[in-house]
Amino acid sequence: MKTILIIGIGSGDPRQVTVEAVEALNRVDVFFVLEKGSLKRDMVALRLDILRRYIKDRPYRVIEAPSPPRAPTPANYLACVDDLNRDKQAAFGRMIESELGEGQCGGILAWGDPTLYDSTIRNVEAIASGQALQYEVIPGISSVQILAARHRITLNRIGQPVLITTGRRLKEGWPDGADSVVVMLDGEETYNRFAGQEVEIFWGAYLGTSDEILVTGRLAEVADKINRLRRDAREAHGWIMDTYLMRRIPR
Repeated sequence: MKTILIIGIGSGDPRQVTVEAVEALNRVDVFFVLEKGSLKRDMVALRLDILRRYIKDRPYRVIEAPSPPRAPTPANYLACVDDLNRDKQAAFGRMIESELGEGQCGGILAWGDPTLYDSTIRNVEAIASGQALQYEVIPGISSVQILAARHRITLNRIGQPVLITTGRRLKEGWPDGADSVVVMLDGEETYNRFAGQEVEIFWGAYLGTSDEILVTGRLAEVADKINRLRRDAREAHGWIMDTYLMRRIPR
C-alpha cells in the first residue's frame, strides 16, 4: 500500500514547522510539488529550504509538475474550482502512480494548515478512490494564527464568535451575527467597501516570510495605505498573499 502524508508547513517561516510535521517529513520517500511558474518560484524554494533544514540522514526525491491554470475571472466560480481540482487530481495522480513505489511514502506540503481553505485533502481523497492509497493529515500553523500573533491580539472578543470567510463571500456584505471577521483569499480589496463604517482592521501580507508587511488601525484611516502596499508588493513580487481581521468598533 502506498501512503501519502499531507503536511501543513506554515506560511513560510521554517521555525513554524511543528515537531509532528518534522517527524512526518522524515518518513517521506518522494515529495510531490505543483509548480506555479517563475513568478512563484520562491514558494517552491521555501519548500525546498524546509526539506533541507529538517530531513536528516534520509534520501528523498522531489518531483515537480506544472500547476494547472485557473481562469482569473470565471463566470461560474464553483465550477471553475471543480475543474481546477480535477486537473490537480490528475497531475498528482500521475506523479503518484509513476514515481511512488509500493510500500513507499509520498508527501505533499500544504501552505499553512491543510484543513483551512485548501483543497489538498479533497484532491488526495479523490485520488485514493482510484488507487491503492492511504493518507494522513498533519496540521500546520495557518496565516490566520500568525496574523493574530503578529498583531498581538486574539481573533475574537470575550465570549464572542469569530467568522472566517473569503473576499468573494464578503462582497455580499458584512456577515450577520459576526463581530469579528477574518478574511482570506481576497484578491479584490473587498475591505474598501466598509471604510465608511466604524471598523478596525488588522492586515498582514506574506505572513511568516522575510517580506512580511503589517498594518493596523481604523479602516477609514489605513485603507488607502493598504491599497498602496498591496499594489507595490504585487509589482515587486509578481504575486501577493494577504489575510486580515476586521472588527466592528463599539459605539
